[in-house]
Amino acid sequence: MYLFNFGNGAGVGFFEGRTNNVLGKRFAATSAVATQSSSGGIFSWLTGGKSSSLPPLDFPLNDVTIPSPLPDRYETPPTKITTLKNGLKIGSELSASPAASIGLFVDCGSIYETPASFGATHLLERMAFKSTLNRSHLRVVREVEATGGSVSAAASREQMIYTYDALKTFVPQMVELLIDSVRNPAFLDWEVNEQIAKLKDEISELSKNPQHLLLEAVHSASYSGEYGNPLMATESAANRLNGDVLEEFVIQNYTASRMVLAASGVEHDELLKYAEPLLSDMPAVARPKEPTPVYVGGDYRRQAEEGTTHFALAFEIPGGWLNEQNAMTATVLQMLMGGGGSFSAGGPGKGMYSRLYLNVLNEYPQMQMFSAFTSIYNTTGIFGIQATTSSDFANKGIDVAVKELLAVATPGKVDQKQLDRAKRATKSAILMNLESRMVATEDIAKQISTYGERKPVQHFLSAIDKVTVEDITSLAQKILRSPLTMASYGDVLYLPTYDAVSRKFQ
Repeated sequence: MYLFNFGNGAGVGFFEGRTNNVLGKRFAATSAVATQSSSGGIFSWLTGGKSSSLPPLDFPLNDVTIPSPLPDRYETPPTKITTLKNGLKIGSELSASPAASIGLFVDCGSIYETPASFGATHLLERMAFKSTLNRSHLRVVREVEATGGSVSAAASREQMIYTYDALKTFVPQMVELLIDSVRNPAFLDWEVNEQIAKLKDEISELSKNPQHLLLEAVHSASYSGEYGNPLMATESAANRLNGDVLEEFVIQNYTASRMVLAASGVEHDELLKYAEPLLSDMPAVARPKEPTPVYVGGDYRRQAEEGTTHFALAFEIPGGWLNEQNAMTATVLQMLMGGGGSFSAGGPGKGMYSRLYLNVLNEYPQMQMFSAFTSIYNTTGIFGIQATTSSDFANKGIDVAVKELLAVATPGKVDQKQLDRAKRATKSAILMNLESRMVATEDIAKQISTYGERKPVQHFLSAIDKVTVEDITSLAQKILRSPLTMASYGDVLYLPTYDAVSRKFQ
């Protein structure tokens, strides 16, 4: 977040002065000393020998200009935003890094899928930076390698993300290749079929991952409608996917009004110079009605032959990021509760003093994992606890989770010391994450998409500072008044019923 300006050539002048004026004198002085009698070594002061004629190391050197000290604080560079005539937004900020990160973000995650296109975003993630109408996949790879850069793509519930990271000198090439890859995918049959085969292998692996299954189950049970769509394709959905489905999905959703081109480490005028001609010809299409989250709560259980039980208890965070106060308070609440794995190594920043570590993981050896989690979207969100425990302790584990959730909603149960620690940890996490160019680029795009602007980081740090114990308790009470979502996987036969658990919160 901070720029470091070392002056105009001050470093070069320093070394030139040192080479021309200092090193020569040192060599001459050393030669002169060598012709004299021995100084007697480092113990000459004991034996009476002569000391070295070299000046002490703390003696100022001649003709060397010391650069001015850096100021204690630098202002965060502003984020500049331009909206093209077709509605596409371009945002960027400068950075002191020699590298740049550029991303094209499209508001068309899995919540925009229909039954005919389920799994499309998952496959589009795998099809990123393959052959385009202008380049073969081999040429794409060779051009990226020539810049020494890296490309990546990711699908989320609300967005598709394409990023390119390389040195600033390659900004023109980065912009052109990135936009070509997103706007002009070829969807060659053999490439699509190859990625579908790999997609099925990935689905098979994910089906053995309890944490992935649990998070998908929580969303499926929590929401009725689009927000309950699976993030990862199912095998039945993968069997229905092909190039035509992908092309139709892209035509309908990859429109200018849904796109944000964001960059970290790029001069805004330079970004506009290269991006505007490549994006301004996209038709101006009005954004369709956004999917509306309908939170209903519910129960999802899946029996599996293993000796452990994985479960989650979750509730709705009303308003999502558009209700900024709720979202920031929920983020602090998650950090306050904390948690993690029972075998996680300790150390600074690991949350060893969070409530769930102190009250649960340190007290119950049967708990293999016990952690608070949040999934926050533009207009809704989920907060809860997920856990992994031995099957014979699952019933008790549910009671422990209920107790911890009710505690943070009870006045007087959260003290100021715990809250202050959670607030500091939250601010540290934000600032350290924003040191990454790719994270900064994503932050620019998501804020522009959500708020229409990029709010300075100090705005969010101040919001965190304002969170009080009463805010935590009040939000927890509000969250727990929403219908319970309960999801479980593994040995689930002896878990209490949904109604029995739900009554504990009433």
